[in-house]
Amino acid sequence: MRPSARIPGVLAGLALALGGVALAAPAAHADLRACENHVQDQGSEVTDPVRMACYHGLVGDMSGCVSGLTEAGVTHPAAVEACRQAPG
Repeated sequence: MRPSARIPGVLAGLALALGGVALAAPAAHADLRACENHVQDQGSEVTDPVRMACYHGLVGDMSGCVSGLTEAGVTHPAAVEACRQAPG
């Protein structure tokens, strides 16, 4: 097969792969919301530090998530549960 004939196939595969990433992104965002919603359900306000702490949980940094939430005024048990809900 000539190299010029492969290019459309490679580009089509790349487009499909990137499309799959775009479809997966909203699910990760929903997990961030779950963390924020749990914090709010426990009576704490969702502020920028809370959002940042939940993001730490989303990327797998559980200790950073819990410490960030407790520093933002969330009780430790509520912070642990919120961070458990964050990973994507």
